[in-house]
Amino acid sequence: MGTRRGTNLPRMGDFNQSVILEGIRRSAAGLSRIELVDITGLSAQTVTNITRRLLDEGVIAEAGRTINGPGKPRVTLRLVAESRFSVGVHLDPAVITIVLLNLAGQVVGRRAQRTTDQNPQHIVATMAQTIDAVIDEAGIDRGLVAGVGVAAPGPLDAEKGTVLDPPKLAGWHRVPLRSGLAEATGLAVTIEKDTTAAAVGDLWTSRSTAGGSFVFIYLGTGIGASLVREGEVVAGASHNFGEIGHIMVDPDGPECACGGRGCVEVVCTPQAIVEQAVAAGVFDDEGADEAHDVDVRLTRLCERAKAGDAGAARVLRRSAGHLAVLISVLTNVLDVDRVVLGGPFWARLSTVYLREIPGPLRLRNATRSVRELPVEGTVVGDDGGAVGAACVVLDAMLTPRASDLYLGD
Repeated sequence: MGTRRGTNLPRMGDFNQSVILEGIRRSAAGLSRIELVDITGLSAQTVTNITRRLLDEGVIAEAGRTINGPGKPRVTLRLVAESRFSVGVHLDPAVITIVLLNLAGQVVGRRAQRTTDQNPQHIVATMAQTIDAVIDEAGIDRGLVAGVGVAAPGPLDAEKGTVLDPPKLAGWHRVPLRSGLAEATGLAVTIEKDTTAAAVGDLWTSRSTAGGSFVFIYLGTGIGASLVREGEVVAGASHNFGEIGHIMVDPDGPECACGGRGCVEVVCTPQAIVEQAVAAGVFDDEGADEAHDVDVRLTRLCERAKAGDAGAARVLRRSAGHLAVLISVLTNVLDVDRVVLGGPFWARLSTVYLREIPGPLRLRNATRSVRELPVEGTVVGDDGGAVGAACVVLDAMLTPRASDLYLGD
């Protein structure tokens, strides 16, 4: 993604500051003021004014001088990573993951807390305590924390900051998560769908300068999707883009609660894959204590497939085929440049899925005579939801938005 261009119109200070910060952030070596003028389209005076303010605030710093031909040496400006921080929280039915990111998007603190009680009040209290612990362990000034981003399973009421009735979170009916966590921490809180947050994390931490669009397939307790176009994640009218659980991928599959058969929710999720493995007899020699632990069972399934277990390999190949059907539906409708897969379960499934999905996806690709459709793994690790949630906060600070150009009264 290339750096956006600024505007020399009046009253555009916030947008222009974001343009400059994005340019500096995406340049590993830093940029001089002259280079910033070139890549942003802003006047030299505007660049000088904004960079002076950012230097005074400690957000950027002078990082040496370079000589490039005759004339005065150029002063290189770099982001001061430790000048601001953000917290990211991933709310999963089984575990709460919390990360602390610096302004460069680097993880400087992390904790994971398994949830033994799904009571909303108890979970919010656990989140707040863990956030405090992560900040304290990092030894940073709490005043430098720009805010908390929470990645939560949808659907959400983004305007009210509430979690509606997410699957597998019993008792979570219109829970005011944003206000509850803000009150408990004293920090500004932003809530985003886990699928959307994961895509923001991938987009924001990538050093790629390539433009283009992609569909992000999120492999968590549930399966979701996000869409990125022109460097921005498409959140949807209600911030609930990507509810794909009831797209049919196997007409002969099991019945779904929606009344259909073979939906993503009953075919593609980790729980569904584990159930298919159990039905195939892959776990006949296992003890009953693991029967309800999807995480443990899926890990064991992937290990067995890697070790050459034919039955386990068949189950995973079949699940990859189902996911290829889903991806083809999305990519044919949305006409994107590539596919990115990620989420908490991605690392375990990546080897098989990267091998098995491209072939059938190519056959179903409506534009295969025109171009290839690359399938890639996320650049963020297993903590993509939490990292993405923290990046949502940083993104709001540092990334220029076209909507910022609308002039109010």
